[in-house]
Amino acid sequence: MSDTHADTHADSPAVASEARGVPRRRLLAGMTGMVAAAALPAVHAQEKIVLRYLGTAVNQDKAIAQRFQADTGIAIQYVAVTTDDVSKRAVTAPNSFDLIDTEFFSLKKIVPTGNLRGIDSRRIKNADKITTLFTTGMVAGKAVGEQGTAPKKVIYLEGEKSRKFAAAPTQYMSLIPTVYNADTLGIRPDLIGRPIDSWAELLNPEFKGRTALLNIPSIGIMDAAMVVEAMGIYKYPDKGNMTQKEIDLTIKTLIEAKKQGQFRALWKDFNESVNLMTSGEVVIQSMWSPAVTAVRTKGIACNFQPLKEGYRAWAAGFGLPATLSGKKLDGAYEFINWFLDGWAGAYLNRQGYYSAVLESARSRMQAYEWDYWMLGKPAAQDIKNPHGELLAKAGSVRDGGSYEARMGAIACWNALMDENNYMVQKWNEFVAA
Repeated sequence: MSDTHADTHADSPAVASEARGVPRRRLLAGMTGMVAAAALPAVHAQEKIVLRYLGTAVNQDKAIAQRFQADTGIAIQYVAVTTDDVSKRAVTAPNSFDLIDTEFFSLKKIVPTGNLRGIDSRRIKNADKITTLFTTGMVAGKAVGEQGTAPKKVIYLEGEKSRKFAAAPTQYMSLIPTVYNADTLGIRPDLIGRPIDSWAELLNPEFKGRTALLNIPSIGIMDAAMVVEAMGIYKYPDKGNMTQKEIDLTIKTLIEAKKQGQFRALWKDFNESVNLMTSGEVVIQSMWSPAVTAVRTKGIACNFQPLKEGYRAWAAGFGLPATLSGKKLDGAYEFINWFLDGWAGAYLNRQGYYSAVLESARSRMQAYEWDYWMLGKPAAQDIKNPHGELLAKAGSVRDGGSYEARMGAIACWNALMDENNYMVQKWNEFVAA
C-alpha cells in the first residue's frame, strides 16, 4: 500500500482535506509562512528544521520520513548504527543526535549518565492513550510477565533532569514507545510435519543440524533460557538478570548441543535468518516476525509459532537528548506527536509490528486489516504490506492470533543483565566451541 492508502474514515472533512494533500492546519500555516517569508526571507530560510534521528536501520523507514516532512515541513536525517552503537552514542556523544530510537533495555545504561531529558507527557497529545502494556504492564486487565527489562520498570523518570527511574507514574517519561512485538521460534511446518508447541523443540535431537540460534548475546541467551526452562532443566527467578552460575548452566547446555551438531547456524543478520529458512537448511530457529513475513512473501510456508511457555518481548521508543533546546526541541516533540497520531502506527501494524497508540492506528486502517492484524480474525480479503505486496491470502489467520492473545502471553523481556560482561564472555565461548 502506498502513501495514498484510503483511510477508514475518509468521509471526515479533516481526512478528506488531508487526502487532497492540503490539511487545514497546513494551509493556514502555509499562508502565515508566505507572509513571513515575504517579510523576512533570510530568517525563514534558517528556520528549516532537520532532526538527526539515531537508531537502527530496521526502524528508520524512508516512507515515514517522507510522510512526516510532507505533513510538517520538518526533515528527518537518519543516522543508522547497530543496537549496541545506539547505546554507546547516547552515553559518549549525546550531541550527535536530536532524537534517539532505542530499546527499553538500554535505558539502564543511558539514564544514569543524565544524557536523556525526561519527556514532558503534558506535551504529548496521546500520552494517556499509550497502551497499558507500557504504563502498567497489563494487557486486557491482566498482568504480563515482568522478567527482564519490562518497560513499566523504566518508562517513568523522577523529573525532567533525573538520572533515576520512578517507581510510580510521573509527568516525565524516559522513552515514548514506537514499536514492539513478542518473539518466538520460526518454523517450516511443511518440513516438520507435526505440531510444535514448546521452546524445548529447538534442542530436540530430531532436528539435529537443522536448527539455528540468534547470535546477539543479550537476546540469544534469553531464547536459550526459554529452552532450558521448557526442557525442565532449571527455573530462573529472572531470565533477564541471571547470576554467574545461571549463565554457566545456560551456556553449558548450549555448548553440549552444539558439540552434538544441533545447530546449522548462529545468525546475526536478518537476511541470513530468511535465507536459512527459505532454503530449508533450517526448519526451526530464533526468528523475528518480519523475517517470517519475508519468507512467506516468497511463497514458502513459514510460521511464527505460538508456544505454550510464552513469548520473549522487546520494545523500542523515542528519547530526547538533555542538550536539545529551542526549535529543534519543539520539532522533536512535533515528530513524536505525529508518530503517535495514526499514520505511522497503521504503517507499522501492517508490517506485523505493534504501535504504541492502538486507537489512532485503527483510525487509519481498513476494518478487515484491523480484524486480521489486531483481532486475530480470518482475513476477509488478501492482506498486503505497506508496499502492496501480498502477505497473507483471504481466509488466513495471523500467527499467535489477536493482540491480546499474543502480547498477553509475554514470559520475559529483552534485558541488560547486571552480569552482562560475564555473560558476553561466556557466550563467546559457546560461539567458539
